[in-house]
Amino acid sequence: MRRVVVTGLGVISAVGNTVDDFFRGLVAGESGIGYITLIDNSNLTVKIAAEVKHYDPNQHFPPKRQDYLDRFAQFAIVAATQALKDSGFSPSEEEKLRFGASVGTGMGGAETLDIGFKQLYRDNAQRMHPFTIPKLMHNAAASHISMEFGCKGPSLSITTACSSAANAIGEAFRLIKYGQADSILAGGAEAPISYGMLRAWEAMRVMALGNGNPKRACRPFSRDREGLVLGEGAGILLLEEYEHAKARGARIYAELCGYGMTSDADHLTHPTSEGPARAMRLALEEAKLNPEEIDYINAHGTATLTNDSNETRAIKAVFGNKPNIVVTSTKSMHGHAMGATGAIELIATVLAIHRSLIPPTANYTVPDPECDLDYSPNQARERVVNAALSNSFAFGGLNAVLLVKKTEFAAGRAS
Repeated sequence: MRRVVVTGLGVISAVGNTVDDFFRGLVAGESGIGYITLIDNSNLTVKIAAEVKHYDPNQHFPPKRQDYLDRFAQFAIVAATQALKDSGFSPSEEEKLRFGASVGTGMGGAETLDIGFKQLYRDNAQRMHPFTIPKLMHNAAASHISMEFGCKGPSLSITTACSSAANAIGEAFRLIKYGQADSILAGGAEAPISYGMLRAWEAMRVMALGNGNPKRACRPFSRDREGLVLGEGAGILLLEEYEHAKARGARIYAELCGYGMTSDADHLTHPTSEGPARAMRLALEEAKLNPEEIDYINAHGTATLTNDSNETRAIKAVFGNKPNIVVTSTKSMHGHAMGATGAIELIATVLAIHRSLIPPTANYTVPDPECDLDYSPNQARERVVNAALSNSFAFGGLNAVLLVKKTEFAAGRAS
């Protein structure tokens, strides 16, 4: 089978709008969570979110083009631009035929939808914006990336709630592995911070309130955790077939070599531990690695009571009760960016491998007997990471796990 490597990274998030700023913020344990500024929060119960800061669309897109682009699609293009520039890949016309785009999103054009509903139901508008459908459709990000960079190979959009980006990356991995493409811009984008979306999430009663200190609101695996914090942003990776990357002298961050995907088939919002455990095992099986060869897991780690204890049980089911493995949740800093979060977290995982530096679980205060793994609380960990997992679990009982490793690491040894 063909090998797949990561040669370019791009991210825009609450922690930073470039890859270097993003990872620097994570390693420092800096939370990007704060009071909501994008909309009037006076009528909201939950007044905090992980917003992308210092973002000016005029720096990236002319005003006329902004008419076609919802905020989530803008984020996707910005991150893809970074990833392609970072990779040094400038595809020829022939290469564009096998160059694709695969972008996950859970909510699509949420901002456009919210604005449209206000105009229609509150203001009794007789005519919607003519670009409403092209802006809110879930495939807008993948389509715009394809048009922007000439991706004439496979282009797709995947919506599996919080696993969307991980599934989009996993399916891109398979397209390259099985010979349907040579390079794909893959990841996820989300911009769900709208009034209607926040009121809907409030109703689920799974969100942290902040208690006067938004930066410490998201506390994964800590006994005093109170819920997730909604975030926004995008993460895009350039995936390439190994020989294709090698032939052009590309810098290789890591190799993507395992992808596990399962369904709980049990409950819409309450996860099982069996489904996530099976997804981790499938990723290990495809990568031909043993559990003891994994050094790091970037956990789903939402900071909800149910998820964190459940994910801990799933990890222990695969790796044993006391595995020599570091497990951290970077959502403590960049929030839960829904359909984008799997890509943002995979970028953090790839950089942990590339730089031998594991970001911490920020805001960890009180140990929980049900969450008893090594979460690297509040401090980054210098450690050689040969292989790592990135977990993404979604409502609907949908689980996606990606396994990345050092390119030269195989079968338990550096070769």
